[in-house]
This record gives sequence, C-alpha cells and structure tokens, in this order.
Amino acid sequence: MQQQTSIHGMWSSRLAFILAASGSAVGLGNIWRFPYLTSDNGGGAFVLIYLACIALVGLPIMAAEILLGRQGRLSPINTLRKITSEGGHSRFWVVIGWIGLASAVMILSFYSVIGGWTLNYAFDYLLQLLGMAPAITDPGATFGAMLASPGSLVLWHTVFMLLTVGVVALGVEKGLERAVTWLMPLLFLILLGLLGYGVSTGKVGQAFEFLFVPDWSEVKGSTVLAALGQAFFSLSLGMCGIMTYGAYLPQGISIPRVSITVALTDTSVALLAGLAIFPVVFAFGIDPAGGGPGLIFTALPLAFNDMPFGIAYAVAFFVLLAVAAWTSSISLLEPPTAFLVEKCKLTRGKAAMVSAVAIWALGLVTALSFNVWQQVRVMGRDLQGAIEYLASDLMLPIGGLLIAVFTGWFLSRDTSRGELSHLSDGAFAGWLWLVRVVAPALVLLVLARAFL
Repeated sequence: MQQQTSIHGMWSSRLAFILAASGSAVGLGNIWRFPYLTSDNGGGAFVLIYLACIALVGLPIMAAEILLGRQGRLSPINTLRKITSEGGHSRFWVVIGWIGLASAVMILSFYSVIGGWTLNYAFDYLLQLLGMAPAITDPGATFGAMLASPGSLVLWHTVFMLLTVGVVALGVEKGLERAVTWLMPLLFLILLGLLGYGVSTGKVGQAFEFLFVPDWSEVKGSTVLAALGQAFFSLSLGMCGIMTYGAYLPQGISIPRVSITVALTDTSVALLAGLAIFPVVFAFGIDPAGGGPGLIFTALPLAFNDMPFGIAYAVAFFVLLAVAAWTSSISLLEPPTAFLVEKCKLTRGKAAMVSAVAIWALGLVTALSFNVWQQVRVMGRDLQGAIEYLASDLMLPIGGLLIAVFTGWFLSRDTSRGELSHLSDGAFAGWLWLVRVVAPALVLLVLARAFL
C-alpha cells in the first residue's frame, strides 16, 4: 500500500508544488544563458528546437522523477531503496539517488559562490542608490577585484548559504512553501518591471527579432545538442531535487499537469528575461556576444551608469538574479537535508545546518579557485570548472538517463500507470515510449557531447 504522506511534510496545494518546482528550475541560467544561447543558435529556430526537446526529454523525465518521489515519499536514496525492495528490483538502481545527492551537493557548492556575486552587486548598487558609494566606472576592474578577493567571495558565499539554510531548516510548509510563495511572485514582478523598462528603450522590436526570428542557416548539429542540454539542465533534472519535491506532492494531483506548468513557467522566465535584457543591450550599443558573466558583470554595468534610473534598474536586476539563485539553491539543499533526517535521526534544523556547513566548506574550493588556487588544474580545467563539468555535464545526464531507463523498463507498469492516472491510455503509452526510447537516446547524445 502506497504511503500517502511524507515524514518531512507535504505541499498544501498544487500551486505550492508548482511554485516550488518552478523555483527549482528557474535559476541564473534562465536569466542570461538561455537568451544568449537563443541568439547564438538561430534565434527562433533554437526556441522551436528547445521546446521540442522539452516535450521529448524534459517532460517525460520530470514526470518520472515526480512519480518516483511520490511513490517513495522519502529522500531520493531511501525512495529508491524502498521502491526496489518492494518491487524486487536490483539494488543497483539506488545509485540514482546517490548520483542525484552528490550532484546537488557539488552544484550548490559553486552555485552559492555565484549567488554571492549577485548579492554583492545588489548591495553595492543599493549603496550607490543611497549615495553611500561611488559609481562603478570600470566594471571589468570591479569584477576582477571581486574575484581576486578571497575574503569578499567567502563572505558573500557565507551570506548566501545562510539565506538558503534558513529556509530549508524551517521545513516544507513553514520554510520551502512560505519562501517560494513570496519569492516566485517577487521574481515575476521584478522581471515584468525590467521588461517594461526594456520596452521604454524603443529597442524591444530589435530584441524580439534577435531572439525569436528563425535563422535556419545557423542551425547545425551543435545547435540541437545545445537546445537539448539547455532543456535538460534548465528543468533541474537528474539532481533529484524534483524527485524530493515530488515526495511531498499530495495524492490526486495530476503529475502531467504540474510537469507541463513547471516547464512553461521555466521557459517563460527565460524568454521574458531575454526581452528585458536585450533591449538595454541594443540601446547602449553593447555587444550581445558577451554572454554570461561578461554580459552581466562587466558590460551591463556600463549601461547602468548612463541610462535613466540606471542604478535603480541595477538594484532590481541583481535582486532578480539573487532571487532566482535562491529558489534554486533551496531545492539543492533539500535532498541532503531530508536524507540526514532519515539516516541520522537528526532534527530538520540540525540536518540542514550539517548539510549547509559541508557544502559551504566545499564551496571554498570554488571561491579560492578564482584567486589563491587559480593556477591549479584538474582535467584541464580550474577547480570550479572541474566541479561544474563533473556534476553538470556528466552526473546530471547520467542520473537522468538512469531515471528514464528504470522508470520506463523496470518499474512496474501498474505503479507508473497509477501515478499517471490522469493520462488517457493513449497518452500513457506515448509517455512510456518517450521515457523508454526517445529520452534515453537523446540524453546519450548529451553525454556524447560531454565526452567529445
């Protein structure tokens, strides 16, 4: 008989789960990486390919993660132990939980450092807005000075981890749910405000064309792989955060419907971010090829100094980035916290603190990789790059592949059919085909790209 509730608590509603799962999916990559990838890979053609990848890979694997979580009602590792034990499956499949847990820990360790950057810049621009700090006249030098300062990076990394552990320690209802209930609407409000400013520059038409008008001549094999990778990683698949959140999903709520809603929310944020950022980029003559940190921390600050209400815009922009990072980091800290509660019988507060301290300590490797240890190389990469490559490029797709194979080929059909009871027989057969054949094949392409 399936357990109806989790010992960790339950989401109070379908909306609460959607906000939490969307918060997990929406992160820093949505704000700058997706628009940049779109512009660099054929504009609207890339968007269409990306949406196809969401439908063929993202949604099937997300539904699989959620149904596994709801079936087990425990942390990912113990969920897989329970399901394999009750179903008579090989204990090998528990490795899915271990890969997800390790991925979450490693990703949060460097994600927290980058989240600290956004807090640092938001604070600096707030001081400028209040007339308590001089303007940033040389953004490149300012960014370089921040990276060169171990003390500054560790300080803001610490602040970001404290914000994260403060939410997770309070539990599902009082912590996670209450936080995302406020943070996700705040994120959308700030994003819409920035979008409104972007429209006022008169360059939104150029930005729209830049992002959404298909240029099929730019589409090649690497474009498809980039869209597939973005679809996979933007939905936070493979790190078991979605599986953990699924453990708190009440019975009777449609898994396919919430999966589709989360995917649409995640994609909408990415597209809105592009329409908010690129009008400013074009209005002030910035080269959009400077994607990622180069665009955010060195190019855009030049525009902030010259544009009307630019410093207020900068504060809102970096608060937006911080909120996006915060909602993602909460979902990354939840799996190890839930596991320690179950394994070590710790209170939730102690489990969250132990997890956070361990991840914070690992994050010091990233913080020091930009300065004290910048000459150290592992696998031809700096320390932060090596951690990100191992976790994001290798472990996440491997975890997603194993989730698809286990759910599609080994989990009993009655179990998956029961969890996806809102689907018609034809739709369920379609999902089963996608999760058995299409999703694994395409994820293998992502892995091939990582190794080549």
